[in-house]
Amino acid sequence: MRSVGVEEELLLVDGESGDARALSAAILAAASRDGDGGEVFEAELQRQQLEFATRPQTVMGDLAEEIRRWRSEAARHAEGLGASVAALATSPLPVSPSIGTDERHLWLKEHFGLTAQEQLTCGCHVHVSVESDEEGVAVLDRMRPWLSVLLAMSANSPFWQGDDSGYGSYRSQVWGRWPSAGPVEIFGTADRYLQEVNAMVGSGVLRDEGMIYFDARLSHSYPTVEVRVADVCLDASTTVLMAALVRGLVETASRQWSDGEPPARHTVGMLRLAGWRAARSGLEDQLIHPLTMRPAPAEAVVHALFDHVRDALEDNGDLVLVQESLAELLKTGNGARVQRDVLKRTGSLRDVVAECVRRTLA
Repeated sequence: MRSVGVEEELLLVDGESGDARALSAAILAAASRDGDGGEVFEAELQRQQLEFATRPQTVMGDLAEEIRRWRSEAARHAEGLGASVAALATSPLPVSPSIGTDERHLWLKEHFGLTAQEQLTCGCHVHVSVESDEEGVAVLDRMRPWLSVLLAMSANSPFWQGDDSGYGSYRSQVWGRWPSAGPVEIFGTADRYLQEVNAMVGSGVLRDEGMIYFDARLSHSYPTVEVRVADVCLDASTTVLMAALVRGLVETASRQWSDGEPPARHTVGMLRLAGWRAARSGLEDQLIHPLTMRPAPAEAVVHALFDHVRDALEDNGDLVLVQESLAELLKTGNGARVQRDVLKRTGSLRDVVAECVRRTLA
């Protein structure tokens, strides 16, 4: 069975006001002294965010346990500084991001200006093991149309600098400013993929291979396909749902490749439109159906994704978990709906942050 690992980026917020706080260095120091989390937590571009990475897991229950553990540990370290963590893909409250001071982050600030300065966004990255680069590229080619559905399901960033953005995932719009971000063409072979990566780095625009920000890519650190399209999910259960679906997509795409089934020939232009529609609508309106590239109700598109990966889910032992989690997500809504519902009920973005802090650790 393919292993799955998750990276989550969390927003660091003041325990009282809910304002984002630049505390990542202090929390990393506390985790390092503690010993257990020293290699789990990492700094990100902005000091108001913190990332953790799980170990590879094959059982979704074990993955869920680890995600909740590291969310809790991050909160414990933040508490000692009068802060907490929130699984928010953007800050609902106004914020002036503070870029880290290491060499890499300063290079990004110098070369990308306002794009880097404003880039306080938190995503969820899912790694699924593959046997080779050739299999990995075959998977990337075949899963392209379905990535926008994952974005719609995970959408958790409706607010930007104190205002409603009008999007379910405004994070994806901000993230899309990077020149290497977004959907990609069909590569066909691992050699062609690697040639493209080398050419992009060789252009001098990107610092290194770590700046290949495709919606899904071959990991440059692990033998995995890394799907990077999702917002960080408010509820840990939604993160686990994302992981199960991504593993299902990888397994389904690999089987199609083995059976000689070619990838759908959707253009990058159409995939960008599908991604924009998913970011704008979340689960509240129509999405672009991955098979037809025509509008369809969000719920129908989510069910189409489930049908597409159903056999793989069953073989992985994830079928019931995904069925139940999808039903709950479609009933209660994604993080964007939760945030807007809290604002409608309370009239306060600070209450939105407080509720998201609570749900992050639920």
